[in-house]
Amino acid sequence: MSLLDLIAAADDRGLAAGAVACLERCLPRPAPGAGPDPLRPLWAACVEPRLWPARLAEARAALDAAPADPGGPAARVRDVLAAAPDERAGEALRGWADACSVLALEVHLGHDRTAPATPDPVAGCRAGDPSGAGPLLAGEAARQTAILEMLAALDDAAPAAAGLRQIRDVSTEGRRVLRAAAARRGRVRP
Repeated sequence: MSLLDLIAAADDRGLAAGAVACLERCLPRPAPGAGPDPLRPLWAACVEPRLWPARLAEARAALDAAPADPGGPAARVRDVLAAAPDERAGEALRGWADACSVLALEVHLGHDRTAPATPDPVAGCRAGDPSGAGPLLAGEAARQTAILEMLAALDDAAPAAAGLRQIRDVSTEGRRVLRAAAARRGRVRP
């Protein structure tokens, strides 16, 4: 299934967890001595929908307190997080999860050293065709697909937190990959 199909078919838990994972991968490496991951509060809300409004407010406040990077990934995450629905349900959540997916793909495309071979590689990856995309973008599309497939495979009778640890592990590895690419790119620039 394509990313578009997986997002269209995901339940509320899958949409929330997939979206938070996308945003988390986009955040740059924190400054030395910085506080914990500003999106950490949202993971608990992926398990328990009633926590969503309070945890969303915590995450927004944490990102607002982070150093500004106008036009950078953290600013874009801040903007997308500001547009998150106050309830973890319905089509508003689906639209937001879709925007998180696009943002993560665009951030990865921006760090890809390989010029895309297609006019809109993000759309191609979302439709299930990563040909012509660079390795970072194709890797992110595969990561998003794997996460959504893992969430979709969870049994309805499974505990609410089931699978989130593996999803966080996949997301953390993706974050390491992107941060390493950003660091390499930063070293080559004058």
